[in-house]
Amino acid sequence: MRIAVFNQKGGVGKTTTTLNLAAGLALRYHPIRLIDLDPQAHLSAIHGSPPSDWRQSIYAHYPEGTPLGDLEVDWEGLGRLIPSHSELMKVDSAFGKGPEVLEKLNRGLRELDRTLPRRATLIDCCPYLGVLSLNAIFAADGLIVPVSSDYLSMRGAEQVERTLKSLERVLLRRVERRYLLTRFDRRRRMSFDVEARMRERFGRDVCETTIAENVAVAESPAMNRDIFAHDAKSRGAEDYAALIEELAATRFLRF
Repeated sequence: MRIAVFNQKGGVGKTTTTLNLAAGLALRYHPIRLIDLDPQAHLSAIHGSPPSDWRQSIYAHYPEGTPLGDLEVDWEGLGRLIPSHSELMKVDSAFGKGPEVLEKLNRGLRELDRTLPRRATLIDCCPYLGVLSLNAIFAADGLIVPVSSDYLSMRGAEQVERTLKSLERVLLRRVERRYLLTRFDRRRRMSFDVEARMRERFGRDVCETTIAENVAVAESPAMNRDIFAHDAKSRGAEDYAALIEELAATRFLRF
């Protein structure tokens, strides 16, 4: 199972969702493989030991063909991480957008699955549509699209939907996706309005679970922790645990 976490809009909780899904899945099922495919390398920074040399990051897989297994590092309590580096921003300009580069991550993961024990994989994407995000979408079995509970983010979700429908003509398959409402504030009417419009627009592709605006969720990455390690009794931990239960029950997550 490979899940990419993607949105073309920043600030919607993409990295936070990747981190907390991985942590919850590791607690409930088994260790996870995380891939930081964002040149900003926020996920790698949360890990606590981001590589200073790009040759130790996923960027090395692109110009040098370094096997992904050689780039994995341990992440205590979660599983394994393939970290990012700022050099990754060069991929778009250096390699073009031909089929060879768009399938590179997919091929690398297939090889990794042949040589190492197969793991569920979560991919943290960059917040724009380019070679890196397309690599993730081409390699993924499904897509989680975090959407902050505001009107601009809802418009961003509509852009993601148009993008996916265009890509499906190339992939020759429907990209399974779930739209996840984040930063949901029950004190604001806008949150409920955005939720209603999202459900009207995307139907069953919108998760029933919403991720509430929560201090613990916001502060845990700064402490290099996932929400379960930071505050397992918080509303944020409850929300992410409920999300995992929902995704598993609907077979979006398969083990």
